[in-house]
Order: sequence, then C-alpha cells, then structure tokens
Amino acid sequence: MRCPICNSGETKVVDSRISTDGGSVRRRRECEKCEFRFSTLEEVELLDLAVVKRDGRREAYSREKLTRGLEKALEKRPYTEAEFQALVHRVERDIQKKRRGELTSRELGEIVMNRLKAFDKVAYIRFASVYRSFEDVQTFEKELKSLLSGKKRRKTGSQARRP
Repeated sequence: MRCPICNSGETKVVDSRISTDGGSVRRRRECEKCEFRFSTLEEVELLDLAVVKRDGRREAYSREKLTRGLEKALEKRPYTEAEFQALVHRVERDIQKKRRGELTSRELGEIVMNRLKAFDKVAYIRFASVYRSFEDVQTFEKELKSLLSGKKRRKTGSQARRP
C-alpha cells in the first residue's frame, strides 16, 4: 500500500478491525517514511461471475450496476451510508452463497428484492415495480396487499408470544 502523502511503498499496519457484518476489514496504516497515518478498507470482490440476461446474453457482474439500482430504489429514503454498504454486502453474500459462476438476472433481482423488502418497504415496491414490469394498477395493488398482509401476520405472531 502506498502512502497518499509521500507515495512511499513502505507502510505498516497499526490496527485492523473487522466490520460488524464481517464483509470488510478496516486497516489503520502508518507510513514508515513520513509517519502519516491513514485507513484502508478491504472488501470481498465478486470475480468471475456472469449474469445471464433475459435474452440469453452474458454480462460480467458489476457492483456499480447493483449500487446504482439500489440507489435509484432508495432515492429520497432515509438511510445512512453504513446501512447502504451493509445492504450491498448482504446482497453480495447471498450471491456468493449460490456458489456458481453464473446467475440469471431473474435470480439476482429476486435476491435484491428479498433484501430490499427487509431494508425499506417503499424502496422494495419501487424496485419490484420496475423489475417485474408492473403493467397496471391491479398488479401494483396486488403486490402492496401481499406486502401488507405479510406485515400483519408478523405483528399477530409477535403479539401471541408476549406474556
């Protein structure tokens, strides 16, 4: 790792910390030449993963495309950068769990929707409406009802467990 101040390649790790979700490592470093301290962040990168599009084309997985899609769905919604990065890590961890060299765009979309449903309901509906190409208001309404009925069931179940 090169020092951002003097560009020396002689740096040492002073401290390492694993993120709470286990998806990254933050390292505190010090330049041995100018003694400047700086931090680096190491993250797992998905390599050699192909996404098979609906028309059969194959495209390399792109974290940038994933983050753009999530940012679009979460536009004007309340969340922190740390929460957003944790969401991206969870999606990528779900992709890694598939243990395959390729994934269909449909599978990828379902993973994203499952994670968005737990993260932000409004963003989930936005993403689902584009991803599933809601053709009419009835389809949109059906998805909303499904989302709301799932929420009601969880509340009922949690209330039943209370003493």
